[in-house]
Amino acid sequence: MLTIWGYPFGVSDAADIVATAVLTYYLLLVIRGTRAVQIVIGLFVLLLMLAAAPHLHLLVLTTALQFVLVGTAVSLPIVFQPELRRALEQLGRGGLFARREFEDPTDVERALAVIARAAVILAHSRIGALIAIEQSTGLREFAESGTRLDARLSLELLLTVFSPRSPLHDGAVIVKDASLEAAGCFLPLSENVVADAHLGTRHRAAIGLSEQTDAVVVVVSEQSGHISVARTGRISREIDDEDRLRNVLLACCRAPRSRRPPRPHRRTTRSVPASELANPSA
Repeated sequence: MLTIWGYPFGVSDAADIVATAVLTYYLLLVIRGTRAVQIVIGLFVLLLMLAAAPHLHLLVLTTALQFVLVGTAVSLPIVFQPELRRALEQLGRGGLFARREFEDPTDVERALAVIARAAVILAHSRIGALIAIEQSTGLREFAESGTRLDARLSLELLLTVFSPRSPLHDGAVIVKDASLEAAGCFLPLSENVVADAHLGTRHRAAIGLSEQTDAVVVVVSEQSGHISVARTGRISREIDDEDRLRNVLLACCRAPRSRRPPRPHRRTTRSVPASELANPSA
């Protein structure tokens, strides 16, 4: 039997470490692609602050963080309810080790061009559409509310999905890299007070998703035929030109995928120019 730092280390200890590592890997696979990743990062930051506060003699902060962590521990089963349910389902199907293939950036740019082209065609036909483009924050929980497709994105597929006779045309489609992940999805409506009277349910859903995640959402109005883009809780003015829409999407989706998503906006929603939407710091 080996001895490490004065402690005996045997086969059972090695098995214990391997089992713990496998369990941790399972948990990371379960929360991958969901908003739970940001929650876990926030908990990790709180734990670091709690560990550092006593050494810095921050007694009030230490006490406050202890109460916060106790409350967080009680609410964790509620917060992670979708992830826990998904973990049990995947464990029963044996699909926890499914690997994800990352797309070529060229394919992603081509997919954005397809989205821009489809939006213009749908706008000219006065057919409503809602297209959510996933960024660093996963949209899997919203994709599960619709019909999973996992199909290669194409112009024909988008036009077919949003055809008035299609059973999936009323919901949103979620685009992940260069694939159409799901269609007929339900998105959260914005809680903000929408001042513009022309903004309907699709626009509120687009703003609501962009408030909770860093997704870029393309909206085609069925009534007016105008195209708008929602990002970071704001929605652009009407974009009717295909080249301009493609450039806006490229600018909005060009940010590094690992960048932290912006904080949700809780102010009254306003329409902004497309250039400001693509560059929020402007």
